[in-house]
Amino acid sequence: MKKALLLLAVAVEMSCAVGGWAQSDAAGCKDSPILTRFPGSYIAVCSKKDDDAADFPITNKPKLHLEGTLETITYQYPRSATLPQVVRNLNTALHTAGYTFDFDSGSVFTAHMGKTYVLIQVDWGLTYSETVLTQTALTQDVVASAAALDSGLAANGHMVVNGILFDTAKADLKPESNAALQQISKMLKLDPKMKVYVVGHTDNVGGLAANMDLSKRRSAAVVQELTSQYGVAADRLAPFGAGPYAPVASNDTADGRSLNRRVELVKQ
Repeated sequence: MKKALLLLAVAVEMSCAVGGWAQSDAAGCKDSPILTRFPGSYIAVCSKKDDDAADFPITNKPKLHLEGTLETITYQYPRSATLPQVVRNLNTALHTAGYTFDFDSGSVFTAHMGKTYVLIQVDWGLTYSETVLTQTALTQDVVASAAALDSGLAANGHMVVNGILFDTAKADLKPESNAALQQISKMLKLDPKMKVYVVGHTDNVGGLAANMDLSKRRSAAVVQELTSQYGVAADRLAPFGAGPYAPVASNDTADGRSLNRRVELVKQ
């Protein structure tokens, strides 16, 4: 009797492996809130990171490179399902949910809603992957040291200060800017005779007048913070707003616009 039960258990286990019966999801994995899984599928592997990047195919354009919260899930779908069946179900689900399609080659498609982009890829190997990226305001964890700022100004006469952050269309400094501001104040203490222009730059999104005003207010906010919170003498700093007039990259791409939105120190 025991031998018969053991043989039956082995037979069931082999049938599951060959026939593609439902299996357990990989440890720690669960469905994204975007889509339910195709019936009978299980999660083979998954990952989720708060600060990452991915490329999304776009029709008649270069791939769209985006940064933000990234989640990837790879499903194994049942042998009883066909690739067209899986593709149709996933495609229709996104259409029904109101997503805008940016690319569709049949088994690979990109869709988005607001700042959330979804890339679905289905293959004949009985797997399909779901990549979901939500654009977020990412933190700048590394800033130039006081010594690096000083040497950059000495060599080039100007230096971009990474890590000075503002919310979109606002001139209020975010708390994450403190590390970069601290390094500016240290640099100025290293060279008591140095004076700098604090120059605000924007991308070209929006009206020119609005961007000029925004860059002026942002540069003034940096000067105000350095004088009031870090003890830098006001006569060593002069704010200036350059708006979109001095880009360092093309404004035709998201990466270029990100580089153009910056605060720069210029030696007086």
